[in-house]
Amino acid sequence: MTATRLRPVGHEDRLSLVEHLDELRSRLVVCATVLVVAFGLCMWQKGPLLDVLNRPLERTTTSTGTGPIEQNTRFQTKLRGGLESLGVSLGRLARSERVGTAGDRASLARSAAELRSVAASIPKEAPKRKPVTIGVSEPFTATLTIAFAAAFLLALPVILYQLYAFVLPAFTQRERRVAFPLMTMIPFLFIAGAVFAYFAVLPPAINFLQNFNDTSFDILVQARDLYRFEILSMLALGLLFQMPVGILALTRLGVVSPAQLRKNRRYAIVAIAVVAMLLPGTDPITMLIAMFPLLLLYEGSVLLASWVDRRAAAREAAGEEGEPEPDPG
Repeated sequence: MTATRLRPVGHEDRLSLVEHLDELRSRLVVCATVLVVAFGLCMWQKGPLLDVLNRPLERTTTSTGTGPIEQNTRFQTKLRGGLESLGVSLGRLARSERVGTAGDRASLARSAAELRSVAASIPKEAPKRKPVTIGVSEPFTATLTIAFAAAFLLALPVILYQLYAFVLPAFTQRERRVAFPLMTMIPFLFIAGAVFAYFAVLPPAINFLQNFNDTSFDILVQARDLYRFEILSMLALGLLFQMPVGILALTRLGVVSPAQLRKNRRYAIVAIAVVAMLLPGTDPITMLIAMFPLLLLYEGSVLLASWVDRRAAAREAAGEEGEPEPDPG
């Protein structure tokens, strides 16, 4: 019985309220199980996940910045150079027979070796920036948040399929042919938007925001705020990349036509600019970066909607031409 519930119900099937609720429960159990398994996998790989999210912040480390990390790096660089020079000078004195006794020269040689060892332990390059935690439980809660977000992304195809299978009985056969391709596009478009946000939007956004007026602040980034900013940015771009799904749904339902979308293109550009401006923390440069793929998606969606309409019109014309003529007798 459970296996039957997990299959899409036909449009002609008639289920009672209890059977609908039972089917909903079964599908929620499947979604929860997949989400828990994905969450366990993400918690197991929490180290690589956090490294991936820390990478945009690491790229903001510069040798000319005024933050505490950059200042400490410049101090360590000078200290390393001073210790190396002092070690070289002591080594020369240790090899000179004009300086004290043999014991004194041996002591100088040991001091020179110790100084060179200390200098070698000081890193030459600035350490990669990492977010800081303030609360006692923040490392734990931040890790849980990241693991859950990644688990939801992994489980998204299964969740969408269960949603599609549950609402399927409300669709006719024609509506089902339209809904299934649209539901299939959603996870791929969402992942594409999240990937675009990570590689193209987050690095310049974090770099700009962290270095803006940095001479007036000692800039430290809290892990909770950084991860929230990154997750919201990727979530927003993932949702905005669903534009083709929305446009195709509206055109197939007859709400708008591709010709109307082309005619009102300038309004769409203004709307896309406003939406890109409202993305979490984006500056004008990253706003333009976010606008570019959205405009491409809009134009591509209009072309795809036009092609789908032409195909549908051709099928309808072929169906009408293939109908037998009525018998005059």
